[in-house]
Amino acid sequence: MRERSTWRRRRVALATLAGALAAVIAVPAGAASVAIAAGQDDGPVEAGIFVNKVDGLSPDFVNGVDVSSVLSEEASGVVYRDAAGNPADLFDVLHDSGVNTVRIRVWNDPYDADGNGYGGGTVDVPRAVEIGERATAAGLKVLVDFHYSDFWADPGRQLAPKAWQGLSPADTVTALHDFTVDALTQFETAGVDVSMVQVGNETNNAIAGYTRPGTAIDQQFAALLQAGSSAVREVLPSALVAVHFTNPETPGRYATYAAGLAQFGVDYDVFASSYYPYWHGTPANLTSVLTQIATTYGKKVMVAETSWAHTLDDGDGFSNSIGSGTITDAYPGSVQGQATELRDVIAAVAAVGSAGIGVFYWEPAWIPVGPPSALDANKVLWERDGSGWATSAASGYDPVNVGTFYGGSSWDNQALFDFDGTALESLRTFEYVRTGAAAPREIVSVEKVALSVTDGAPIALPATITVTYNDSTTEHPAVAWSKAVRYIRGPGTYSIPGTTSTGISVTATVTVLAANLVKNHSFEDADTSAWTFTGPAARTQTADGSDGDFAVTFWNGTAYTTSATQRITGVPAGTYTLQATTQGTNSPATDTRTLSATTSAGSWSAPLSFTAWNEFHTATLPAVVVGSDGVVTVAANFALSAGAWGVLDDVRLVAVTPPSTVDKRPLKAVLALAAAVKPTKFTPASIAGLTDAVAIGTVVITAPKATKADVVKASLLVTAALLKLKPVRR
Repeated sequence: MRERSTWRRRRVALATLAGALAAVIAVPAGAASVAIAAGQDDGPVEAGIFVNKVDGLSPDFVNGVDVSSVLSEEASGVVYRDAAGNPADLFDVLHDSGVNTVRIRVWNDPYDADGNGYGGGTVDVPRAVEIGERATAAGLKVLVDFHYSDFWADPGRQLAPKAWQGLSPADTVTALHDFTVDALTQFETAGVDVSMVQVGNETNNAIAGYTRPGTAIDQQFAALLQAGSSAVREVLPSALVAVHFTNPETPGRYATYAAGLAQFGVDYDVFASSYYPYWHGTPANLTSVLTQIATTYGKKVMVAETSWAHTLDDGDGFSNSIGSGTITDAYPGSVQGQATELRDVIAAVAAVGSAGIGVFYWEPAWIPVGPPSALDANKVLWERDGSGWATSAASGYDPVNVGTFYGGSSWDNQALFDFDGTALESLRTFEYVRTGAAAPREIVSVEKVALSVTDGAPIALPATITVTYNDSTTEHPAVAWSKAVRYIRGPGTYSIPGTTSTGISVTATVTVLAANLVKNHSFEDADTSAWTFTGPAARTQTADGSDGDFAVTFWNGTAYTTSATQRITGVPAGTYTLQATTQGTNSPATDTRTLSATTSAGSWSAPLSFTAWNEFHTATLPAVVVGSDGVVTVAANFALSAGAWGVLDDVRLVAVTPPSTVDKRPLKAVLALAAAVKPTKFTPASIAGLTDAVAIGTVVITAPKATKADVVKASLLVTAALLKLKPVRR
């Protein structure tokens, strides 16, 4: 061990000497990383992506990444490569790409009684120290991220370590302090260059198994944070102490937390936030809330976690956290999109001023251990090495969140490395923000047009759309939409093609919804008088809803009941479908979560599901019979365990549409003939005519209220287009 530590110290010394030499010797023009290392920040440099320079960025700005899964990844055979595809040490690649700090999560005891690791890197103190040694040897600083749990800690779960379960509040404070002292002493003894220590991870509601009874910080919560801070001051007095929260998009949340920390005198240096654009609002809002903390309380601020997807593909056969159902239009799902997102977050933190000290990208190296075609082999590696998000061993410790859902990386498409381990150019954003980077101008995203209307309402497709380029500029060409939109009849989802004035093919998704008899169904209206709430259920502005900007949310630190009920009158007699959408965490199968409808003709119910954060489930009662009195009561009722959190949104009571009696078989037959046409054999103009006709025919097939005349006309249009096809002359 002494020889290895000596070698690492020598390597750091050599790296420092090399950096000094780079400042006085000539470097090749256009070599971005060398130019930046030498202080030449007057770019932009030529590159494969576009990155706008962040003016005034401090030389000490923390360019951080969390690579806590690296040991398990390497044990499973993952090979990291530099941008040229050459095998390389991960930490060297990070250093050479402008990263200066590595964040490492620490779990207390991520093993079952038989010594089987829980996964997610199985990062106990010794393994975290090993990662820290490698980072230090590569010339990188280290942030130690204490979760104070044996496995994942986040707003939805803050389980006490097994060894602390059953301790009194005072003894838990002591245990947290002593564990922190012991762990940091191990880092110090190993020579790890720890520059910052994070006391807790996303501690919105709880820490170390202690859940606050309300939203405000209380004395016990503050005592736990202070115990961790005191330990840092004792062992590593020069290290910064950070606290960590999330959901900056919620108005007043961070101000409330910071006020509570000040009230109880918690000693800390850095107020850290997670920021994922999928859920957490705009960069401008992030700057605003962090600025408020910095100016009001004199604290440094930073982003401890951020990310974006470089693809929506899955790399290992285990479903991803971010896919086509969750990606937003903020940035394209691409390498350029990652670079622009990361640059914008760095700029947002830097805009706070000198108090804005850095940004960490979360798990950029958590890539597949094998392709989806090798799923069975991947499962063996995930279980053996802990290279997936969880192993089966974790189910005993966290049965609610893990259960049978253990497996691989849900983050591989958000890594800054490709599926084969090659560094993506987005990793170099950390250095490009100092010079700027320029690439040939090209389109990176075309606005996705999607609108929802109530059946019978007019459908107005946009006259123009937004086309975004890699240099962040936009254009707004006009769109000519297909006449197929005129044939939409009744509830359903329709695809309407169009072409921009610049020749780009686009598609609008039009969702027609049946008339909903539930008032304020997705809680967007501030007037909630149609609803009756019990318990902690309340209308909340949140990014956690399934429809719009508001939803009903609920949480409590002790076991509780809560409900949302609406009595609807004047409903025409008939059969209806009732639906409601939920998500939630920390709710075991023994909890009660029920959607119900009650009328004079009977009552119906179905379970509402809570599985994991951001996993939405829609419960459906398909045949609610309303009697002649026209009264129906809809309700969502919950009896939940302590710490359970949930969201209710988009409650719908709609009439069941009777099946169409129109014979669509002739139209289906001609559409089948059109589908068999090979476009390359015919002129583009004649194929364009067929495409237009097929679009109309497809809408008519989809429409539940299509008339016989619609079917006849669409059939004739498709038939005529087939007859007008002109073969390409060879």
